[in-house]
Amino acid sequence: MSEPYEDESFRDTIGTLDKEGNRKYIFPKKPHGRFYKYRQYVSYLLLAILVANPFIKVNGNQFMMFNVLERRFNIFGFPFWPQDFYLFVIAMLVGVAFLLLFTVVFGRIFCGWICPQTIFLELVFRRIEYWIDGDRGSQIRLNKQKWDAEKIRKRVTKWIIFFIISFLIANVFLAYLIGSDQLFLMMQDGPAVHTSNFISLLIFTGVFYFVFVWFREQVCIIACPYGRLQGVLLDNKSINVAYDFVRGEKEEGRAKFNKKEDRASTGKGDCIDCNQCVNVCPMGIDIRNGTQLECTNCTACIDECDTIMESVNLPKGLIRYASEDEIVKKEPFKFTARMKGYSALLVILIGVLIGMLFLRNDVEATILRLPGQLFEHKGANISNVYTYKIINKTIKDYDNVHFKILEPKGTIKNVGNDGVTLKREGVSQGTLFIEIEQALLDGDKTKVKIGVFNGEDLLETTTTNFLGPRTFN
Repeated sequence: MSEPYEDESFRDTIGTLDKEGNRKYIFPKKPHGRFYKYRQYVSYLLLAILVANPFIKVNGNQFMMFNVLERRFNIFGFPFWPQDFYLFVIAMLVGVAFLLLFTVVFGRIFCGWICPQTIFLELVFRRIEYWIDGDRGSQIRLNKQKWDAEKIRKRVTKWIIFFIISFLIANVFLAYLIGSDQLFLMMQDGPAVHTSNFISLLIFTGVFYFVFVWFREQVCIIACPYGRLQGVLLDNKSINVAYDFVRGEKEEGRAKFNKKEDRASTGKGDCIDCNQCVNVCPMGIDIRNGTQLECTNCTACIDECDTIMESVNLPKGLIRYASEDEIVKKEPFKFTARMKGYSALLVILIGVLIGMLFLRNDVEATILRLPGQLFEHKGANISNVYTYKIINKTIKDYDNVHFKILEPKGTIKNVGNDGVTLKREGVSQGTLFIEIEQALLDGDKTKVKIGVFNGEDLLETTTTNFLGPRTFN
């Protein structure tokens, strides 16, 4: 049996380079079929969600926002502050663990079905390209064609449309970063008033235009680390888009189709060597060479091969979702020990994240001694001066926020008004004095527990150090 992994023709370079090492542009055949139809449904749903997310408001908060500069994040309408960064880290770890488990089980299906890069390239830009330039053969001829009126017209039309779409994508991307309100404000006031945001918009537009017009599949091969990571995660039990080389090669290997012969009796494989799986691949690879770095599991080769098999009256599924053990040993899928380990890690991380979300305080207070200030004697009491900062992470106002010393006994006085008004998602800062009887102090440093109240409701507790006279035994 001639396995593709032992074939002398097996390539040892990436599919987008020629023998001289120059960039080889991919002109994939327009895909069609069952899986492509499903991908369209999934892609357009994800595109709608991606575009709508920054413009949906929940209780006045943007549904999704990742304002890195101001370190403010909204996830599903819930605001998160820099103090909640640990939650963001845990959430990222959950995402990584899920991606690891998903890759170990299903291969790189995320890249072909969910990744925004693939969705925009294959389901938006490439479809426009098919509409303007035609299918694979027409695109190849147009690429070799001299710069006549037809080529200039098609190229300029395509580039203008691609620039407009890149500009729209950049607006959506900017809405995630600075907020949709700021984006609309820039549209209303004009770019001159919001220079930095407008420059950012132009930079994002240029990046997206460069990626989708020229760089394209190179992002998945060169820039994205996930493609490299899959080589470590996959094994013989992982389900991938795979070529059934046992059935496709058989004893005599591949051979062109001849309708006059009984193929089963000749020992020839079911692969008729039509190369349509190669022509339709957006990454320019031959899936018959086994699992490869560039493969995004987009299933275009499955649809094309099924169409060919149907036309020559051979069973479908020569290329299908399958593990190598299923193809070689006919073993059904098994949930391996490694998969169980990743699952356990994922469950633990999700549990930790849920627990931390429930323990997350709606109001967070920080009280620190004023730097460079010593304590002051006030009769039998010792006084310290502090600065405080209170962050309201909720979407409701607090009208009468004040402090009380919980341990030890003492008095606390806010400079200015005793009650602080704390607006929704707002911050309040100020100065306060704490007085404690010297007999109650534990030496030169005493831990003081302070409660933050709104009326009679306890919102938060915090601690700080109280400086007093040093005692000598």
